[in-house]
Amino acid sequence: MSLNDVQVVGTEKPQRPGAGQGSGVGVGGARHTLALFGTELHLVFGRARTWVLLGVLGVVPMLVGVAIRLSGSSGDAEGFIGQVAGNGFFLIVASLALSLPFFLPTAVTVISGESLAGESSLGTLRTLLTAPAGRSRLLAAKMVALAVFCLAATLTVWLGGLIAGFVLFPVGDVVLLSGSTVSLADGLLRALGIAVLIAASLLGLAGIGLFVSSLTSTPLAAMAATFGAFIVFGILGAIPQIDEIHPWLLMYGWTSFADLLRDPPYWDAIIRNLLMQGAYLAVFYAAAWARLTSRDING
Repeated sequence: MSLNDVQVVGTEKPQRPGAGQGSGVGVGGARHTLALFGTELHLVFGRARTWVLLGVLGVVPMLVGVAIRLSGSSGDAEGFIGQVAGNGFFLIVASLALSLPFFLPTAVTVISGESLAGESSLGTLRTLLTAPAGRSRLLAAKMVALAVFCLAATLTVWLGGLIAGFVLFPVGDVVLLSGSTVSLADGLLRALGIAVLIAASLLGLAGIGLFVSSLTSTPLAAMAATFGAFIVFGILGAIPQIDEIHPWLLMYGWTSFADLLRDPPYWDAIIRNLLMQGAYLAVFYAAAWARLTSRDING
């Protein structure tokens, strides 16, 4: 995405949709904002790298399903994996659970780390810094694009698990964690809710990546630093001697998605996780905004 068409005061240079229009109101302002969001979405999903990441995520449930199918059973596996052979529905949930500790965060790290640093490395971000009114809108558009990617990533795993589960295994009514049985349609709806919840759980990490990306002009450095922060959170969460801080760590509530498979769902841990992700997102988004809006044209 080029930022060279941002309008500079006193010139007749064409303007990038939505940039430099921070004071615009009404239909025109809304149109520019939507155009900018569309441009950012096209930037994220127009890259081959994005589709490679989504392709890898889509393959994960298929590999898990084929492995279980070839083995003839789920073996002595516990949890969702142990139920896949009896009901292919659980391949969806198992794939989301297996992707959450590594594959999904890695994909979010790559996309968020490149969001601002990628443009800075190309020199296109410098032009935007001459139009301060457009910086806040640009940052919002990039965050929206990251949120859409998070949802696309989890839905890719959901769809891969759905296809592989229905092709490789018998499917039927779903026995929930609470012991009650619901229809397959109800189970699929709950699994879809799990995918959306996991996507929301990744927003805190996306916010960290956006902030780190605003600090550097090297995309690889931003990706590495974001993933490094993710690793640090994981290490802290594995140390029992500091368990008093565990509830405040980024990934503490990620596994709360399983509570959607209870009847009725347990909402306490889910809501706490969403509030925690919102807090991380707010803090690091604000830091990215402060960095971007105060950034020198030569920074």
